[in-house]
Amino acid sequence: MNERSDIEFPIWRKKVDQSFLFENVTPIPKWLWPVWDIENTFSDVHSKSNPRSVVSITFKGIKYKGHIFFSERTSGRMCRFAFEQTLHAQLKDTFLMSYMRALEGQIRKQDGEKADIELTIPFWEFIDIEFNSEKKEFTFTCHYKQLPTFPKLFEKLVSSPAIKKVDDLLACKGTDRIHKQDWKPRAEYKNEVGAENVIYTLLDTQKKLIYVGEAKNLINRFDNGHPDISQWDFYRYNVLPASLEAHRLTLERMAIRDMAALLKNKVDITSFGISEYKLVNRKIDK
Repeated sequence: MNERSDIEFPIWRKKVDQSFLFENVTPIPKWLWPVWDIENTFSDVHSKSNPRSVVSITFKGIKYKGHIFFSERTSGRMCRFAFEQTLHAQLKDTFLMSYMRALEGQIRKQDGEKADIELTIPFWEFIDIEFNSEKKEFTFTCHYKQLPTFPKLFEKLVSSPAIKKVDDLLACKGTDRIHKQDWKPRAEYKNEVGAENVIYTLLDTQKKLIYVGEAKNLINRFDNGHPDISQWDFYRYNVLPASLEAHRLTLERMAIRDMAALLKNKVDITSFGISEYKLVNRKIDK
């Protein structure tokens, strides 16, 4: 592991632990307060609602929003660092092994096991956190990550609906959430894990065509083909909760009708034509 030579500001080399990946906030150690001039900058900021709590965070070239604020506890004053959910998701994607271990630890805890998962499965990943106190700007840099045993499999799993459902369950977020996926090339659909009870969209980027559909099982549906958009090259989908399975067809028809109001279509529904793409679904409610 080589030491970095591009550090510009005082740095906190933080271990990537379960709380950092799952909790909305992480405490800033007291030894860092004078190093980062935390008390002078945020001394009277006591909640995220205070505009002066806002900081920016750059990770992998993307800027995110964060907050620094103080809270009073019986054990003393605490400085807390909160950042947005999209950054949490990016950290989970980056530190795959720590994320998978944390999920394993949560599952074992629910099964009554008391052993510390970090001692049972020992390895460490680290993130460098720099802070420019004058501009209130943080920079996150991956310092060290453990290579997954099966990197391609882990990469697919971490963004899959199956893992997102486990994450929600362990975080007590309920079971009625819709899990959204990003656009992917056609060649990847055979690898989808947990893609059941879905509303999906297909794109043919050469002919500028778009199609909206629904499926009990995404892979099986794609294997059956789509005559109206046979040369589609990209897809995305949303996984519906089980409570909406009986309404999947209704939701699909709504999504198709909404798309027809925006794009040229086959049944001459008045649209704004906001794109050169054409909706090729044949069944569209009027």
